[in-house]
Amino acid sequence: MIEISEDKARLDVPLIHRFLSEESAWAGGISLPLVQKAIDNSLCFGAYEDGVQIGFARVVSDFATFAYLCDVFVKATHRGRGLSRLLVDAVLAHPELQSLRRFTLVSTSARGLYQQYGWTALHAPEAHMERFAPDVYRHR
Repeated sequence: MIEISEDKARLDVPLIHRFLSEESAWAGGISLPLVQKAIDNSLCFGAYEDGVQIGFARVVSDFATFAYLCDVFVKATHRGRGLSRLLVDAVLAHPELQSLRRFTLVSTSARGLYQQYGWTALHAPEAHMERFAPDVYRHR
């Protein structure tokens, strides 16, 4: 049975760190203290099968107007079973995220999944700006 929980005490932080630092395309080399700090300051969702964590999603938000969905993953051994969809369903159902004017994410590999939930390309890309430091975790 799959369970989605927001209980941070249940999170397998070493698993999350290992995935983000070694397997993800977006956070390679991130340190364990930075992962812990990100978790501490975010709304987090763990996916569990028989009590063992198999997936994760994180939301950065002011819980009023804006949120950013990030660090969504399912362990490779558990993919293809709709678990990413369960995580996104749980995120979108969260009561604190219902009044948002803008909910963003960045994805190069799961755009089709997110498009099913209404995410689109930026409304006004010419207005959006960023400071991007892709190798910041590798230089610490």
